[in-house]
Amino acid sequence: MEPTYKPELAQSKDLIYAASPKESKKIRKLKTISLIGLCIALLMISFDDTVVNIALPKIQAGLNLDVWQLQWVLTANALPAASLVMSTGRLGDIYGHKKIFLCGLIAFFIGSLICGLAPNLEILIVGRALQGMGDAALLQASLTIIADTFPKDDEKAKAISIWTAASGVALVSGPVIGGFLVDNFGWGSIFFINLPLSILVFWLISTVVKEVKNDNKQAVDLPGFIFSIIFLASLVYALTESVKISHLNVLLFLGISGFSLLVFLLIESRSRNPMLPLSLFRNITFTTVNFVSVLVFFTLVGLLFVFSLFLQEVQGYSPASAGLRFLPFNGAFITASLVSGWLVARMDSRKTITVGLILGCIATLIFFGIDAQSEYRTIMGGFIVFGFACGLTIPPMSTVAMSSVSKSQAGIASAIHGTCNRIGWILGITLQGNILTQYLSADFRQTLVSWGIPSNHANHDKLIADALHNSRLVPEELPVSISQSTYIEGVNRAFVSGFHAVVLVACLALIFGTVLVVKFVASTPKELPNEIS
Repeated sequence: MEPTYKPELAQSKDLIYAASPKESKKIRKLKTISLIGLCIALLMISFDDTVVNIALPKIQAGLNLDVWQLQWVLTANALPAASLVMSTGRLGDIYGHKKIFLCGLIAFFIGSLICGLAPNLEILIVGRALQGMGDAALLQASLTIIADTFPKDDEKAKAISIWTAASGVALVSGPVIGGFLVDNFGWGSIFFINLPLSILVFWLISTVVKEVKNDNKQAVDLPGFIFSIIFLASLVYALTESVKISHLNVLLFLGISGFSLLVFLLIESRSRNPMLPLSLFRNITFTTVNFVSVLVFFTLVGLLFVFSLFLQEVQGYSPASAGLRFLPFNGAFITASLVSGWLVARMDSRKTITVGLILGCIATLIFFGIDAQSEYRTIMGGFIVFGFACGLTIPPMSTVAMSSVSKSQAGIASAIHGTCNRIGWILGITLQGNILTQYLSADFRQTLVSWGIPSNHANHDKLIADALHNSRLVPEELPVSISQSTYIEGVNRAFVSGFHAVVLVACLALIFGTVLVVKFVASTPKELPNEIS
C-alpha cells in the first residue's frame, strides 16, 4: 500500500506520512529493504575496484600484457565513471533516478559478464568501460534515492553513514575473497561474482523503491551533456596518462579540457534547461563541502596508494600480508562511518566533519614519524586514527551536500558530489604518485653522486629507473663499490623522502579543508521546501 501525504503538510521540511501504525511499520520495512539494496550495490562496486587490483598480475599473465596495457584495465573504468556522473544525475532528474539506477545496473551486469569472458585486452576494455558507465549511474542515483527515501536530516545522515560503511566492508573483504577466487577459479571469477549480486539488487530496487524525479518536465541539455563529457573525459585522461604520454600531449588534452569547460559554462549560463544549474554554486555551503570532498579523497586515495607501495617495496611484505595490515584502517573506517550518523544527530554535520578533518591532520603527524625501520604498531596507530578520520568526514559531507539544496535539485547535487569525489580520487593517484616519483628520483640521484656515480655515468639513469620500478630488486649490474645492502638502504631512504613529501601535501590539504569547513559550512542546512509528488 502506497503511503499517503497530508496535504496541509506539503510544504513541511520533512515528508510526513498520514499512515496507520501498521502502514508505518510497512513503510519502515520498505525503507530498510531499499537501503539494503543500495548498500549491496555500493558493496559490489567497491568490491570490484578492490579485487581488480588484486587480480592485475594474473590478468597480465593470462592476456600477455605489458605494464602500459595493464594500466588500461583501470583507466577504461575510470574514464566513464568520472565523466558520466554529472550527466546521469541530470538524466535522472528528467527521466527518474530509479530508471537510471536500474539502467546502470544492467550496464554493470553486462560489463561484468564481458570482462569475465574476455579473451583479449580489447574485449576486456569494452567490459570495463561498461562497468564504469554502470558505476556512474549507480553511485549518483543511490545517493538521490537515499535522500528521497529518508527525507529527515537525522535519518538521512544515519542512512548515508550505513551506505558509506558498505564500501569499507568491501575494503576489508576484497583482498581476502578476491585472492581466494583468483587463486582457485581464475581472474574471470572476480567479475562473475557480480552477476548474482546484480540480479538480487535489481529485484530489490525495482520492487520496493518508488520513482524519484523532478516533476518540472525539461528537455535534455544535449550540448551541455556533450561538452561536460568532453571536459571530464579529457581531464581524466590527461591526469591518468600523464606518466605515459608526452608533455605536449598532456598539455593538448588539458587544453581540450579547459576549452570544453569554458564552452560548457557558456552553454549552461544561457540554457533554459541547463544540465548544471550554475545557481547551485551560489550556495556557499554546497560549494565548500564539494571542494573539501575533493581534498579529502585526494588525501585518502593518495596516502593509501603510497602506503601500499611502502609496505611492499620498503618493508618487504607480500601483497597478501600488506593487505592484511590495512585491516585496522578499514575497521576504523567502518566503525566511524556508522558512528558519524549518531554524531551528526547530536552535534551537527559541520562539527562532525571538523572533528574528522582534525583527526586526519593528527594521523599525518604520526605518518611523519615513519621511516623504513618503523615497527608496524606505529603504522597501525596512524591507520586507526586516519581510518576513523575518514569515516567521520565522508558520510556527513554527503549529507550536507544533499541537505543544502532543494529536493528538486537532489539529482544534480548528488551528481556534482560524486564527480568531485572521483576527481579527488584521480588527483590522489596521479599528483601524489608524481610527487613520490619526483622526490624519490631526486634523492636517489644525490645518493648516487655521493657513491661516486656522477650523472654522466653509464649506469646512472638505469639505476634510477630500476629503483623506481622495484626498490627491493637489486640490479645485476650494480657497481662493485656498492653492496646490495647499501643499495637497498639508499633506495629506501629515497622512498621515505618521497613518502614524507606526500604526507606533507596531504596534511596541508586537510588543514585547508578544515579552515574552509569552519568558515563557510553552515551549522545547520538552510530550511528548504520539499516538493511532493
